Amino acid sequence: MEIDKRAKELRTLLNHYSDLYYDQDAPAVSDAEYDTLMQELKVIEAEHPHLIHPDSPTQKVGGTAKRTAGVLVAHRVPMLSMQDLFSREEVEHFVSDCKEKLGEDTTFLVETKIDGLSMSLRYENGKLVTALTRGDGRNFGEEVTANAKVIQDVPVKLKKKLEYLEVRGEVYMTNQAFDAVNERQELLGKKTFANPRNCAAGTLRQLDASITRERNLSFFVFNIQDMRGMELSTHAEAYDFLTDCGITVIAHYWVCKDQEEVWQAIEAIGEMRGSLPYDIDGAVVKVNELNTRTQLKDTAKNAGYQVAYKYPPERKETKLLEIELSVGRTGKITPTAIFEPVRLCGTTVSRCTLHNQDYITNLGIRLGSTLLIEKSGEVIPKCVGVVAEKQPDGEDVFLIPMVCPVCGEPAVREDTADIKCVNLSCPAQLERLIGHFVARDSMDIKGFGAVYVHDLIQEGYLSDVADIFILHQHREELIEKGIIGKEKNTDKLLGVIEKAKGNPPARLLTGLGISNVGKSAAQALMNHFGTFDALAAATEEEMTAINDIGPISAKCVYAYFRQERNQTVIEKLKDAGVNMAQEIVVQQAEGPLSGQTVVITGTLDGMSREEAADLVKQNGGKVTGSVSKKTSFLLAGEAAGSKLTKAQDLGIPVLTLEEFLEKLKTE
Repeated sequence: MEIDKRAKELRTLLNHYSDLYYDQDAPAVSDAEYDTLMQELKVIEAEHPHLIHPDSPTQKVGGTAKRTAGVLVAHRVPMLSMQDLFSREEVEHFVSDCKEKLGEDTTFLVETKIDGLSMSLRYENGKLVTALTRGDGRNFGEEVTANAKVIQDVPVKLKKKLEYLEVRGEVYMTNQAFDAVNERQELLGKKTFANPRNCAAGTLRQLDASITRERNLSFFVFNIQDMRGMELSTHAEAYDFLTDCGITVIAHYWVCKDQEEVWQAIEAIGEMRGSLPYDIDGAVVKVNELNTRTQLKDTAKNAGYQVAYKYPPERKETKLLEIELSVGRTGKITPTAIFEPVRLCGTTVSRCTLHNQDYITNLGIRLGSTLLIEKSGEVIPKCVGVVAEKQPDGEDVFLIPMVCPVCGEPAVREDTADIKCVNLSCPAQLERLIGHFVARDSMDIKGFGAVYVHDLIQEGYLSDVADIFILHQHREELIEKGIIGKEKNTDKLLGVIEKAKGNPPARLLTGLGISNVGKSAAQALMNHFGTFDALAAATEEEMTAINDIGPISAKCVYAYFRQERNQTVIEKLKDAGVNMAQEIVVQQAEGPLSGQTVVITGTLDGMSREEAADLVKQNGGKVTGSVSKKTSFLLAGEAAGSKLTKAQDLGIPVLTLEEFLEKLKTE
């Protein structure tokens, strides 16, 4: 009975992690942790075949087909996954088994396994007609043709015209492109991506192809799925043919005759994996001869002619020399371990992040500790522990000072594990703050890009957000230096800045970057107080009396207006003529939901969340984005997530769409 329970538990866990990885682009565990759980389930099912369930992750390809970037299109050739191997013995067994079934002259191709998102391309008479994601692998994939066409490695026309050609490859991001995207996300005050694979997957599913273009995705082809008008005998020959067609194929591969050569190729990839400009998550071993592959039976999930070898994390000891503290654009103080250089996955590393104080405390890290370092995801160095018997005498666990290492102002620790500098004028945060200030949801100063923000700060023209509105005083210098461009571009941006002075004050309040004050909170505050002067004079109690304002937001606003440097910025904005007043909005909503606050989450059957929100407002209610004690009820659809959990914890009523509509009739 215990084994039944464990199998069910593993199925649930793995299906959940698979959904997060493939469909949500938000992995919750490392590849190694996932693989360990998968191996445990495979062993259980092998020993107890009656426990094999159709919904088991061992029986299906990870991922489902979603209508995100486009319509669903049926696969003509299944896009199956691969069986994972973790030892030399398993690899050698695969090679010998293939030779036994297909003949001793069978050869193998070993190549890098790119960590990205699978996509197939269909060409008719040399022209790209359709691009599909893997989706559920067997039945349907998402149509992403418009996005595929803006990827530089995807040719729209082939150099050789075939009646039909379908290829499969991997969409991925180089580490350089990934860093550039996250840099931009930070400057705009948006959430950064966890890793290149997540970013590539989310980008390929964008509805706006211009976003896909600017994020610089890359693409390798690793297989011909189907073709008419040409016959090939080996996979290596196929790569040569595809290259002649103008298609980018896997950059590193070896043709091998036996077990020893296959293993040498795997080791060669292992040596180079740390020096590649992109992430790999293993090595692929596939039968080279195309005409014999059909003799190797596919499973429901995996192709029979190929396997994936997964490298074990490489781990080494090294001595911690110092802990360096840096401040990000959000004010977070990040500790970085500086240690004696060690060689990992083909590269020399000498530093890694220690994340936060809890991470340091849990591992017991002290100055002089002997750290255990491995490469997470084969790329990022990570401290996974200390060598207990080599801990230095007389040293306590390192504590992050509660002072900003850049500006010297006091730091705070809020409800998270992060310690932050809350000085919005801190030089380390200025670039991010100004990027947030000029963004669409704030002052919406169109054309004020991240490059201009960076250069104007570097040249000394911007020391706070108020300086934006006196840039016109430096017009001639700006034109002469070409920071914004020539006369026409400079005047255009200065004109947009001048126009922005008349924006509603709620936009200005949003742009100031006060913690826990977004668009809706800023609008609620300005609707109530009307002017910045009245808001600055308000108490925390007066603010929390407003329906949409909680105690944390009120505390942050109150503190902001009492800091001298912020008062100076407000005075500069006043002097520049920026609008800081509006009429007080007296809301007298009438309807069955009058006075009620509603949070909407999940996918509603037959109604969008926007439509539901409009319905709430039409009936006198208010819609907010987060669950709190002030929430009257939660309207929840499928995949409700953390908001549902929080509502249940707080004892807040949870309504389905049907119950919600019934409520409107009865109240």
